[in-house]
Amino acid sequence: MRTIIIIVMLLFSFEGLLQAQELTQTIRGIVVDKESQLPLSGVTVIVLNSNPLKGTTTDDKGVFRLEGIPIGRVSIQVSFLGYQTLTLNNLVVTSGKEVVLSLELTEQIASLDEVVITSKKDKRKPINKMALISARSFSVEETGRYAGALNDPSRMAANYAGVTQAGDARNDIIIRGNSPAGLLWRLEGFNIPNPNHFGALGSTGGPVSILNNNLLTNSDFITGAFPAEYGNALSGVFDLKLRKGNNEKYEYTGQIGFNGFELGAEGPLLKKGSFLATYRRSNVAAFKALGIPLGWDSTPNFDDFTFKIDLPVGKKHNKISLFGIGGISSIDLRDEDDNFAKPKNTGEDIFFGSNTGAIGLSYFYFANESLRVETRLSMSGWENKVRVDSISEVSNEKVRIFENNSSEVKNSINIKVNKKFNAKNNLRLGIISDAISYKLADSIFENNAFRTLRNSKGTEFLFQFYAQWQHKFSRKLTVNTGMNYMLFAL
Repeated sequence: MRTIIIIVMLLFSFEGLLQAQELTQTIRGIVVDKESQLPLSGVTVIVLNSNPLKGTTTDDKGVFRLEGIPIGRVSIQVSFLGYQTLTLNNLVVTSGKEVVLSLELTEQIASLDEVVITSKKDKRKPINKMALISARSFSVEETGRYAGALNDPSRMAANYAGVTQAGDARNDIIIRGNSPAGLLWRLEGFNIPNPNHFGALGSTGGPVSILNNNLLTNSDFITGAFPAEYGNALSGVFDLKLRKGNNEKYEYTGQIGFNGFELGAEGPLLKKGSFLATYRRSNVAAFKALGIPLGWDSTPNFDDFTFKIDLPVGKKHNKISLFGIGGISSIDLRDEDDNFAKPKNTGEDIFFGSNTGAIGLSYFYFANESLRVETRLSMSGWENKVRVDSISEVSNEKVRIFENNSSEVKNSINIKVNKKFNAKNNLRLGIISDAISYKLADSIFENNAFRTLRNSKGTEFLFQFYAQWQHKFSRKLTVNTGMNYMLFAL
């Protein structure tokens, strides 16, 4: 009996010790100049409202590290002489994952001998400094904070002024009354096809997003007055960025949510490099196998993956980045067991499938402290399949009455040159060349025979040239001058 009492007392003692321990985590990252993208050394980084004050400075590579930060929400202030102070509010710090940041500071156009700075980060201010109006940045946290966003950038953007959602079933958005088809998706500097599962031909949305918010970092949403680098866009632009993987230790992620079962990994790769990868699979099939009622009989299936690799090259700040994103989805609507089809009495089985993906390689070359050249090569594409089966009135057997197969593959070269003359003047030049191979095939069953409606394939080219100059007259007056020229060749 005495032994049992001692064991119980020890257990309660251990519980008290565990409760007394404060869970902490590490916040680290890099600070660079906004225009030149070169690291800044000696930058002060502090945790606001910390007691005692926690802070550090960046080293000669622009890297900082804050250890022992309590979990929860914290605010970070980043300041450097000659640059505008940056404040990041409500950063989420968890015990299972380090917070790795990539911060950019904007150089001030005038320096004073003595100045008192009071700064608060404006969430509406875009990351792309060439976008001055009708643009705002958004954080990954916002994709889960807005009601009904479901961790989807499109559904989140529907909460902004001038933006509305076309319907609850899909995430197509209408910007200032313009067609959703005019939306441009850009990821890691590459123009990509519709990043949604079950995307219809020519659409920019779908029921489920392929984009994984666990891999995204702060990005831009632009609704008008596009900078010159965004060509071939009519209604809006999503300019999305993927974060870098942890280059110091391996971390793993597993979760279940609206977008399915998810597994992810990240960590160091080779020397000073990093990787980041995640895979998701629809959880609807698993729920149906477990006998969980979902309200419909047809089962949508979808899988998607995303990865990114970052590797430094040479002794300078040059680097190579490789990314990929892809998704496959399908659904088979059978009249015999589909609750939605029975009231319509269609007598048809419909199969719909869509695949989409993109892979891109980027090389960032820093010629000097003011000149940067970005070269990008990419391949992207999409495929849609539709099949409709019915019952033949002659043979009373199953017969295909409609079939559509459409696909597109695009190979792109993107070269961008950024020249920072001084704190007031910045010049950006670029060229985008696309070679687009397409295939469109439609056929129907008519008069007891299959008839081809269209069967075309070919290759077309799209060339874009742009130039943009930004001049800052003062802290409150900035002028952007730019042009974009497009040539479409059949």
